Parts: sequence; structure tokens; C-alpha cells
Amino acid sequence: MDRARHLFLIACVAVLGWVSPAHAQVQTQGEGTLLVNPHQNFVKGFDGTKTCLACHEQQAKHAFGSIHYQWKAPAPNLVNAGNQKIGKINSTNDFCTNPSFQWIAILTNDQGKVIGNGCSKCHTGLGLKPSETMSQAQLENIDCLICHASNYRREVVKKDDGSLAWMPAARGNAELMANIAQNVGKPTNLNCLACHVGSGGGLNFKRGDLETAHLRPTRDFDVHMGGGMQCIQCHKFKDHRVEGAGTQMSGMDWPTNEQRPQCENCHRGAPHKDGTLNRHASAVYCTTCHIPTFARKDPTDMRRDWSKAEEVKGEGRFEPHIEFGKNVKPAYAWWNGTGTIALLDQPVKPAANGKVSLYKPAGSISDPKAKIYAFKYHTGRLPIESASNRMVPVQVGATFRTGNTMASAIGGAKGYLGKELTAKDISYIEVDRWMGIFHEVVPKAQALKCADCHAASGGRLDWTALGYKGDPQKSGGRKVKATATKQ
Repeated sequence: MDRARHLFLIACVAVLGWVSPAHAQVQTQGEGTLLVNPHQNFVKGFDGTKTCLACHEQQAKHAFGSIHYQWKAPAPNLVNAGNQKIGKINSTNDFCTNPSFQWIAILTNDQGKVIGNGCSKCHTGLGLKPSETMSQAQLENIDCLICHASNYRREVVKKDDGSLAWMPAARGNAELMANIAQNVGKPTNLNCLACHVGSGGGLNFKRGDLETAHLRPTRDFDVHMGGGMQCIQCHKFKDHRVEGAGTQMSGMDWPTNEQRPQCENCHRGAPHKDGTLNRHASAVYCTTCHIPTFARKDPTDMRRDWSKAEEVKGEGRFEPHIEFGKNVKPAYAWWNGTGTIALLDQPVKPAANGKVSLYKPAGSISDPKAKIYAFKYHTGRLPIESASNRMVPVQVGATFRTGNTMASAIGGAKGYLGKELTAKDISYIEVDRWMGIFHEVVPKAQALKCADCHAASGGRLDWTALGYKGDPQKSGGRKVKATATKQ
């Protein structure tokens, strides 16, 4: 996973000087800040986060409470979460499972090459785990530069006391570090993509719709970012808390559907000249038609099996069995903005399809709040403790170094559950997860046409699975629901 981020950052460096093209709705910022040097009269040297706190302590306190730092938040959008705060830190996923016991490391292979640094590589901290109790140490642990300085790089270093921490790669160059700290600004697309493209173990492995091509996209690839839009124009921040997300296995900073970025926030009223298309919008979400495929340049992980591993040629490491897809057609389901997850502290039970759903969207044809959305449907195979049917997060380092996935499961049981299990105590389950697809919107000329869904045979939509009697365009099928009130 750290190699992926490294390669991505190399690509980022090549475009640091690129200036976004002009666009009517663009709030350009960031890429040109090296010429502006906005903090040169305030920052003469850089002494870690303490330098930022001298003027921005209140902002740091806001950041401390955000999901980017806490990695959990209230989750009323998860209908089975109860009153728990849910996030990466206390849930599991079908990629690298859980980060809490494999937080920071300098993991090397037999040749001494670093092959992993732990899951905190994309945390907005410097190595300490987040605590819900605010303290000076926690505030000084916030890494302001990872989001606010596009020319900042960091690496894991062993300190004199033997502990590990993320430190600037340029820490030995006082002049360069001062320059980096002086050239801070609002987060650019580069800041966001550096983590969100490389998540899940590789470039575009997890999301599927956030790729290296988004560094410098064309409008044909992504009509929004290719037109110069910044991530933070849709994902707006207030007090360092970000609006919304897609389909989540966790809580959100602003945990209401109203705070989720919506196409209608910009494309108000009846956006189509064709009235039929506007009527569809009562039941079909915009991206369902406007993202015909995803993973159009970088392949994406469509299945990950933690019961077996394979050698990564030329890298001196192993990884679990991964099946990739490219130019993938989405799966489709009704979604009303809420869903259910599989909780780590509760036994799991397979659904009718034989799989434990790590995230399942809620909604149906009879739900006036639901629309048909486009999803990445990801499947996997994960370990459980046979006696309790509780999921066991994997200790990824054991697989990376040796290819021994059972050792990863046993290490995960000890690290997360605090249990000394053996191979006979562990079995494997099939899992699935529905992940919303919201990026790579194409121009209208490339959007789906009527025949893509309403085909005589082989159309995209499984009408029966969606609750229709058949194609609603034909006799005997239910019409597009007219009871929905959302426009």
C-alpha cells in the first residue's frame, strides 16, 4: 500500500506546476501557491505542528474532532449502529480490514526493503493514535501539512526513544521546510487524491472512481475535475469537518443526508430539455446515467481473498489474491441514503446470497426517499472466529512478508480481539460491499441512452431484482415511480 502512495506522489510531482483551466464555477487555488508564498511574513522556520498552533490552535481543535483525525463519528446513516460512533478505527472492510493494531511500522522484507508503513499513512496525524480526549500531545500530533501543503512529503522514522513517527522527508533542510510551511493554502485536488487514490493497497484499488488520471483529467474523463473544479467545491468544509460522503461504512462529520453533496446543489430544477429524462430523475440518481463505467484508466480491485496469497513479482513481497476489473459497468440498487454494516463486535450471519454484507444500501421501489444508484459491487473472503462467528481483522504485515494468510488471521485475532487462536479456530466467510460511484461523470453526449437500460435483451438493469415486473417501458412493467417527492 505504501509503494502505491509513493508511486502516486511521484506522478503528483510531475504536475505540481499545472494550473487548472478556466471554468465558470471554478475556485482556483493551490497549484500556484509557490509563487504567492502566503505565510512568508509569519513563518520563519518550522518546528512541527507547534509552529502552526502558534496562530491556529482553534483550527487544530476543530480538526481534532473531525472524521479525518478521529476516524469515527456518529452514524445515524447506519441503521444498525445504535448510538456507536463508527469509522475505520473500529470497523472492518474487505480491503485491509482494520487499522487499529497495525497503525505505524517500518515493515521490511528479507532484503531490507521497506514494504509497508502501517495504516496511518493516510491519517492526518504524525503517528499517535487519535484519542477522544483532547490534549496538547494530541493537538501537536495533527499533521496540518498533509492537507494544506501540496509540496509536502513525509516518511516513518524511528526516534531516539525507539518510537515511530511520521516526519517530513525534508526535515534535514531547514530552508526547504520553512518554504513548505510558508506555502500552505486550502487543500488542492492533489492533497485529496494523494490519499484517496492510493487507499486500499494500490492506485484506484478501493474507490474505483478516483484514479491517477484525476491528476490532470480531461472533461471527457471527468466533466467536473476536467473542467478545473476542486474537490472542496463539492465536499465543502466547515470548521475542518467535511460535508458528506458516498455510501459509507462509517459515520460522517455532518451525519445527515442533507449534508451529503448532491448533484441538485448545482444542477437545480429540470436540468434536461427532455421531459422524460426529468421524470426519470424522481427514481434514478444522476450518476446512474452519467457514469456509464468506472476504472477507465487504472484497474480497480473487485474481489480480495484473504485466505490465499500471491507473490508480487519484483517487489519482494506478497499480497492476498486480488481480482481486478477495468472499464467496469456499475451494479445498480435502490438507496435512500442509509444502510447496514457488519459490526466487528457482533456475530455475523450470511444473507440469502451466502455472503455477509459489509455495507448494504437500504431502499426499495416502494420507498419514496430511494433512487436507483450506481455502485461498485465488491466481494471478498475474510477470516472469522468459528466459535463466535465474529470477524477477525487481518494483520497485513504477515501476508506482505511471508504470504502466510493464516498467520495474518491469527495475528489479527491477537491484535484486535486479544485472543490466542490457532488455525483450527479460524474459518473463512464470503463478504460483499456496495460502494457508491460518484466521480468520473462524463459529458451528456457520453451518458447512457434509453436503449442501454430499455433494451430488448441484455440491458444494464435487472428489473426483477429492482422490484419491477419487467421493463417499465413495456406493457406489464411498472412505470417509473411517480410518488417520489424529491426533485
